[in-house]
Amino acid sequence: MCGIAGLIANYPDCFPDLDSCAARMGAAIAHRGPDTSGIWTDPLLGIAFAHQRLAVIDLSPAGSQPMHSSSRRYVIIFNGEIYNHLLLRRELESTASPPSWRGHSDTETLLAAIEAWGLEATLQRCTGMWALALADRRDGCVYLARDRFGEKPLYWGLTGHGQHRALVFGSELSSIRAYPAFNNPIDRLALAQFLSYGYVPAPQSIYTGISKLLPGHCVSIKLPSDLDSHLPSSRPWWKLCDVIQAGYTDPYSSEFEALEILEQALINSTSDQAISDVPIGAFLSGGIDSSLVSALLQSRSTKPLRTFTVGFEEDGFNEVPHARAVAAHLGTDHDEAFLTSLDAIGLIPNLPSLYSEPFADASQLPTHLVCRQAKLAGLTVALTGDGGDELFGGYNRYSRAPRSWNLFAATPRPLRRALGEAISIAPSSLWDIFGGKLTCLGQKVNNLSVRLRLVSTEDEFYQSLARVWIDQSTLLRFCVDSNSLAESSSNYFLPACLCDDPVARMMASDALDYLPNDILVKVDRASMAVGLEIRAPLLDHRVAAAAWRLPMSMKIRAGSSKWALRQILYKYVPRELIERPKAGFSVPIALWLRGPLRPWAEQLLHPERLQTEGYLRPEPVDLLWKQHASGRYDHSSKLWTLLMWQAWLEQWG
Repeated sequence: MCGIAGLIANYPDCFPDLDSCAARMGAAIAHRGPDTSGIWTDPLLGIAFAHQRLAVIDLSPAGSQPMHSSSRRYVIIFNGEIYNHLLLRRELESTASPPSWRGHSDTETLLAAIEAWGLEATLQRCTGMWALALADRRDGCVYLARDRFGEKPLYWGLTGHGQHRALVFGSELSSIRAYPAFNNPIDRLALAQFLSYGYVPAPQSIYTGISKLLPGHCVSIKLPSDLDSHLPSSRPWWKLCDVIQAGYTDPYSSEFEALEILEQALINSTSDQAISDVPIGAFLSGGIDSSLVSALLQSRSTKPLRTFTVGFEEDGFNEVPHARAVAAHLGTDHDEAFLTSLDAIGLIPNLPSLYSEPFADASQLPTHLVCRQAKLAGLTVALTGDGGDELFGGYNRYSRAPRSWNLFAATPRPLRRALGEAISIAPSSLWDIFGGKLTCLGQKVNNLSVRLRLVSTEDEFYQSLARVWIDQSTLLRFCVDSNSLAESSSNYFLPACLCDDPVARMMASDALDYLPNDILVKVDRASMAVGLEIRAPLLDHRVAAAAWRLPMSMKIRAGSSKWALRQILYKYVPRELIERPKAGFSVPIALWLRGPLRPWAEQLLHPERLQTEGYLRPEPVDLLWKQHASGRYDHSSKLWTLLMWQAWLEQWG
């Protein structure tokens, strides 16, 4: 696992200093690869590559990057892991011209495979996660590529002016900002999206002209080329939509067959991802996904697996006892950490640096803490259960949303609008009449009023359930065209086969959007900030293919989620240790904002400050804060989104 960055000069003949630019961009993401660093430049083509290495496979200098192919045609910088690279090696060694290996790194295997089969054919054969940049010196071309699910990040775009004009790319926005001539303004449409979702959805970034390469995509940049006005279009080399379509139209014929194939896919994936030349462990929350990954790892190990969990001192937010019980049953070497409000206060000032782009999933706090704990305990690699909710029906909204929509849709549209208007203008004193039963809903009451007024279709209703702000226009001090916002909010089309299955559409939408833009961003930044590599066995493409062949009844049954995963898990862990309501990775932000985080929040949300900055309207923000501080409302999700924007703006704006 590493960090990559680089540039392609628009005017290589007069570009001032490729080496210093590359070094500066690499240094900005040194936390991603603290072991070694390297740069490579080609002044004739105007290319500069920078690499920060976290050594996991082949710790020797033979694994260092940028790496040249044996023919010297290709140069690569690579962030990720190819779990099946030893199989690829054996396949390459059986050819008429077997490679002469210098070491045993997966990057060297990848380069040899590209020379033998070409880039896209090689990516199709690879099992793993990655973001890479590849220079083809013979054909004068640079390729950028990203893994199937988007586990590893890659930003790219145009910046600078005159002889400093360049195409820049990097694992994080901090490396792109480090380019000396960076001059891209904040994208206000992206800000509107951030307020809706708590993240900036791909392909947008918070900066105009800088994009995220979509998962499963690659792009080729021909040199020399005129990059003054536009970027070349990326293209998919793998489509999750195709996997969904294939699986949904060809479901398993029997539950026995389905469970057999799924279990074997999980065993293979977990075994593949356990390869490492450094210490490895797992995150264990006591939930289904992490317990299954830990159980499969432990069942194939001759010594106790290192497992880690994080909890909170506040009542109602601590799942440590559940994880402890599972760890005791599996016989793992278990470690626990507790996140307090003081820990949060210590972490929060670092969040804009850790995430580099506005990001507002509050579970970023415990995620970073458990990563830090694992790193301090001596681990360099940890496996997680990420992806289980989206692939196997884990989120509560999958089972609750259809019932809610049926009630919602039964109400005539004019009546919904009138009711929504009434809720939106009702004074808080009205809710007090109900003895706090409605005021405790806080944000939910507010979102309900907007949903009643604005939502008209089933898909819009489901999408609104995952949003922080349904109507963010009331917050902004500038106008955002609603059509432009709608167009930029979706970078995918759901398969037509799902048209009659609203729950499957929700799951597909989450896998295509929420998973890569929220969950995987959170985990990548939280872990790489401390030099820890995270792997997700449930995101193996073979597991995903098996998951989408499962009928919905094997995912959600009798109101219970992840039915198929549970049946496999119960072979390793007693049912009574697992059966409990899904809690998620919840954080007591609401309590902390009224207590120890209150001075920090009030300073960032002060009306005069908002007025001066010019992005947010002070009046609705001030009202929201006062309602939450009163204790009668819970606006913690909305406030956290605003605070993460304000904290990012303070550091990078």
